Amino acid sequence: MTFLQMLIIAVVQGITEFLPISSSGHLILISVFTGFEDQGPMIDIAVHVGSLLAIIVYFFKDAMGLARGGFASVGIGHAPAERRLFWWIVLSTIPAVIAGFAIKLGYLNGFVESTFGIPIVEEDLLASIRFTDLIAVNLIVYGILLGLADYFGKEEKTFEQMTWRDGLIVGMAQALALVPGTSRSGVTMTAARLLGYGRFEAARFSFLLSIPAVAGAGVLIIPDLLEADSTLLFEAVITGAMTFAAAFATMAFLMNFLKRASMLVFVLYRIAMGCALLYFF
Repeated sequence: MTFLQMLIIAVVQGITEFLPISSSGHLILISVFTGFEDQGPMIDIAVHVGSLLAIIVYFFKDAMGLARGGFASVGIGHAPAERRLFWWIVLSTIPAVIAGFAIKLGYLNGFVESTFGIPIVEEDLLASIRFTDLIAVNLIVYGILLGLADYFGKEEKTFEQMTWRDGLIVGMAQALALVPGTSRSGVTMTAARLLGYGRFEAARFSFLLSIPAVAGAGVLIIPDLLEADSTLLFEAVITGAMTFAAAFATMAFLMNFLKRASMLVFVLYRIAMGCALLYFF
């Protein structure tokens, strides 16, 4: 990989991971517009780990609270409130884990093909449906849903008031983000806003919910890291570091932006980009 390719991937991932505009959709489109070869799974994980570190640093107090809750769950320390939130985050992660395994193992192929008429020609469902039309439609549809949820949603709840029901609903929404163009942050913010969380709290909820998902993906890549040659490992570290910088700056911008503005600008961007993709492709 060239430095330019690593830089583009890092900046795109760092910005789009936290803005509700679909990071996976933008990363897929990089190769469409630039002609770059696919960066491979290790770089994909590196940019997500960079994003994860940005979340932990920015939300350090919340992350430490969840960590205390995890330790309290195994009898180390006493933090009942943090323990409850820790388990609600775990519960929220389960739907995405189940959906991910179902897609990876091919269990959903027959359902998708028979229900939606989409021909599945590969074992991996995601690999089969990663095309620009799907990204475009998801950008538009989920953008409109985000706009409606943000307009009609109340601002009553904080992250500390999360219940198991709210966690499960937002977790089920997160599972939808396995399909490119949906946006993990966007769809979870949409669900949180519909449940009555304020814009700032919806974003906070969404980002903290991403910690176990991204951490789990990082663990899965450890065997590949141990076998990687020094060049690939160096590229992964550099790309991850640049992603961290871009992600931290984007998160700081978004959290301050949502204190005084709505999500309309992101809704309009999604619709415009989706329409442009449908027109050009």
